[in-house]
Amino acid sequence: MTRLALWGTFGLSLLGVGTANAQTMTLTSADIREGGTIANEQVFKGFGCTGGNLSPVLNWSDAPSGTKSFALSMYDPDAPTGSGWWHWIVFNIPAATTSLPKGAGDGKKKLMPKGAIQSRTDFGADGYGGPCPPAGDKPHHYQITVFAVDVDKLPDAKNDMASAALVGFDLHFHTLAKATLTGLYGR
Repeated sequence: MTRLALWGTFGLSLLGVGTANAQTMTLTSADIREGGTIANEQVFKGFGCTGGNLSPVLNWSDAPSGTKSFALSMYDPDAPTGSGWWHWIVFNIPAATTSLPKGAGDGKKKLMPKGAIQSRTDFGADGYGGPCPPAGDKPHHYQITVFAVDVDKLPDAKNDMASAALVGFDLHFHTLAKATLTGLYGR
């Protein structure tokens, strides 16, 4: 083995050691268990669904150093739209925040941290919109993701009219780490 190849192998092994020892960001909820069925309390109220439309309590930890804010999304990749369905978009959550209380997705309750913006969902309104898949579909996967972001405020998404695509565009360039919790719901 040449000296250059030996150093290359050694360098790659060092990258692996760093990755193996790195902390992994986590997202948990007392209301939604990973891979579990989402309770009626979190289900949308409308479109034929009769849930409570109450956003779940969420807790996250182990964000990387350099995190200046967080963003949050809830997405259904199984929705029969060709592009999935965005149920909840929140961004510019202050970096000191590590949880959201139950019901924070209701803008009238004023439970979001100061400066956080709840943006427009595929329901056409800002705030939380719970699961409501078509009747008879197999249970859909609802992916709740928290993003550690390297800027205080997303540069392009500026208000509650920002689409999920625009928020996602900003997050593509500014995400340091993320954690996802997936719940299931069908009817």
